[in-house]
Amino acid sequence: MTDLQDIFGLHGRTALVTGSSRGIGAAIAQGLSAAGATVVVHGQTLSATDAIRESLQLTGRKVYALGADLSMRGQGRELIETAENLAGQLDILVVNASAQVNAPLEALTDDDLDFQLNVNLRSTVEMLRTCLPSMATRGWGRVVNIGSINQLRPKSVVTAYAATKAAQHNLIQSQARDYARHGVLLNTLAPGLIDTDRNAQAKASDPAAWTRYAEQLNWMGRAGEAQEMVGAALFLSSNACSFMTGESIVLSGGY
Repeated sequence: MTDLQDIFGLHGRTALVTGSSRGIGAAIAQGLSAAGATVVVHGQTLSATDAIRESLQLTGRKVYALGADLSMRGQGRELIETAENLAGQLDILVVNASAQVNAPLEALTDDDLDFQLNVNLRSTVEMLRTCLPSMATRGWGRVVNIGSINQLRPKSVVTAYAATKAAQHNLIQSQARDYARHGVLLNTLAPGLIDTDRNAQAKASDPAAWTRYAEQLNWMGRAGEAQEMVGAALFLSSNACSFMTGESIVLSGGY
């Protein structure tokens, strides 16, 4: 008989979820914790993690909290090193923190470009080159990169964001090839439009326009919910994906 705990259970594993103070990251942190993992939550500042940290502590599960500004050089490396020092080791890395500046190419400022490159790409490089060798030495590891439908079908209003997300998945694929025989698997979860605080201002400023946009964007005619990302993230973080690496799971409502 198949034991689902052996497939999906994360007891004894430690996971760092970047950008987990809210939205998709917070939902994934809660899901990994419920599956048995010790979770390290992260926000741009430590105080930003208060709500999710307290929520997980109320369940009686072990949780740590860290603050780091991933737009700053070296913070990705330091975040991994601090998480490992706190928790003993890092088995699962969920790369969720991202920067998105809505601007077509001709309106994109140098600062906007640097910000998105630093958070979305450079910090990912720093984190991967810090955690992957240790995972390989132990013979088990999972990296779940939270990408975007825009990495596959970019819209001009998010030109730079889409390009960084495509580059991020390319990085995931290259490292997936290098680490596959070490039991370290790297994959991307690519959401479509998700109803999170990132979209809260647009939704609040013109609810009717938001509804019309969501209705025409995908086959389901609605935005997704952060909680709907958790199942796929758990799959990619567990033994369930033991024969999958370098791939993308697209959760877009049909696109």
